[in-house]
Amino acid sequence: MQELILHHYPTSPFAEKIRLILGYKNLPWKSVVIPMIMPKPDVVALTGGYRKTPVLQIGADIYCDSALICDVLEHRRPMPELYPEPSKGLARTLAHWADHTLFWTAMAFSTQPKGLAQLFGNAGPDAARAFGEDRKAMSAGMARLRPADAAAAYRSYLRRISDMLDDMPFLLGEVPCVADFAMYHPLWFTRVRTSVLADILNATPAVLEWMDRMAAIGHGSMEKFSSTEAIAVAAASTPAPLHDDIFQDEHGIPLGSRVLVSGESFGPEPTEGELIAATRMHYTLRRTDERAGTVHVHFPRIGYSLKAATPT
Repeated sequence: MQELILHHYPTSPFAEKIRLILGYKNLPWKSVVIPMIMPKPDVVALTGGYRKTPVLQIGADIYCDSALICDVLEHRRPMPELYPEPSKGLARTLAHWADHTLFWTAMAFSTQPKGLAQLFGNAGPDAARAFGEDRKAMSAGMARLRPADAAAAYRSYLRRISDMLDDMPFLLGEVPCVADFAMYHPLWFTRVRTSVLADILNATPAVLEWMDRMAAIGHGSMEKFSSTEAIAVAAASTPAPLHDDIFQDEHGIPLGSRVLVSGESFGPEPTEGELIAATRMHYTLRRTDERAGTVHVHFPRIGYSLKAATPT
């Protein structure tokens, strides 16, 4: 069985979500630390354009977006479950809310000047400025909360999360599910990466106790790996055969077409390739890179747009 290679960086909240899930499922993984901002030539060699964090690589299969990565890890090791019955639908819905509404609220609060000053520490104002410009480019046209508005919403969301923990150690029961991991990572960023602002968590002690339980899961067994080694793995591998999933055509674009897939809001950089799958849950593109060889790049369907590539 091919190894799991996670492309990430330490301060990435979405990477922390996946690192904890790897620990929860006791899945060994290889760690490739990537740059926080562009340029990311080794990432793009694998993805073809997508540059958000994290990216999961299994041989020559490249999985983009933490929501899809959760599904891949669930398939890789079904137990313990991320989507337990009978609350599977609820868990997915809460996770989606956390990855979007809660995440952007927490980020708007945590990346105010005081938080950025701590996050970049001795790197100086130039590093913070470069980060800000990079994220501005990734969120062009996207509505963002002001820090004061974010603080008010954040406090309200924390109280709601606390209410969910009144009678249970985790959000939907006795064990964590995907909703726990998705709600944890934005709060983790505030508490760990911008701790000068973490007092906002003190009004909800049940949330802090739950965060301690989540942190105790850990990241499992990790081995350092280089991006050069990861690209070599892709070049030496053959993408896994696709399942006989039903083609769901919502765009009038047949399989085999050259297409562009891009994020609908944050991270609009497109990936171009040959559309070889479009199921209820995901898109898959086949593309070739001079270093990585032929790879299959996978995206979740929700949150990503598909359009035909303009012929050159």
